[in-house]
Amino acid sequence: MSLFVPKFEETVLVRDAEAEVVGGDPVAVRLLADSSASGGALSTVRVTLAEGADGARPHTHHNSAEMFYLLEGTAEVLSGDDVVTAERGDLIIVPPDRPHAFAAAPGAPADLLIVITPGVERFEYFRHLQRIRLGELTPESLLEVQDLYDNHFLHSPAWAARH
Repeated sequence: MSLFVPKFEETVLVRDAEAEVVGGDPVAVRLLADSSASGGALSTVRVTLAEGADGARPHTHHNSAEMFYLLEGTAEVLSGDDVVTAERGDLIIVPPDRPHAFAAAPGAPADLLIVITPGVERFEYFRHLQRIRLGELTPESLLEVQDLYDNHFLHSPAWAARH
């Protein structure tokens, strides 16, 4: 087992009012800390989903684990072949290479704190998604940046059955 020791010297403080927000209703992503801010230790965002809104379709990360902490509401989270329902205060950690996805549960909003560790520069990934939503890029353009953001899409029968 290797030990990763992040290298950064200053405390990271992100004020809510100063955080960039990408998107809006039904999906808003508040960019909190990218990998470069934490010496590679983590990347973190807050994702707010309107009732029943999809957050992320099934994918894996080869080099990072992903943590979901439900701040408010109810979310469905795919982990492997299981879809679990998480409620306020629940924590889910998905290991590297495990298929996962998330969405607000039908009829409920969800507000999630998401942490990827070790960190990957992901802010530009969320900006890329926004450009797709605005029609400036095609959805297929994500295939070109999968390795860059360690975000590899896949098909999940378990998720498809629910969504």
